[in-house]
Amino acid sequence: MAYDTKELIELSFEAIKKHKLFFIEDLVAYLPCSSRTFYNHDLHNMQELKDLVATNRIITKRKLQRNWEQSENATLQMGLMKMIASIEERQRLSQSYTDVTTKGESLNYTDEERAKRITELLKERGDVE
Repeated sequence: MAYDTKELIELSFEAIKKHKLFFIEDLVAYLPCSSRTFYNHDLHNMQELKDLVATNRIITKRKLQRNWEQSENATLQMGLMKMIASIEERQRLSQSYTDVTTKGESLNYTDEERAKRITELLKERGDVE
């Protein structure tokens, strides 16, 4: 059966709004076509559909965040804190934080510091004297 792309787009907008969908992939279940047809019509790449789904996620996240902020539940409050905390605050809150990438060193080198560090590492390897 041949499907009209414009009609599928209209149905997609309706389904996203009606069912408050968070993911484009979920949209196919609410359309009268197969997932193959959905992708063949390139609907998964439509920015307007992506934006509408993203808006649903943002609105829901904000509602949850407000509920967490007003809650007396410590777990919810901790979840919100981890979401809004700086890297340093999040590290302090974590019971099992391990820095496995930088050994505590900053990755924000100036050009001079970067060149010096590269030279040091090359010397350690024996590539430079």
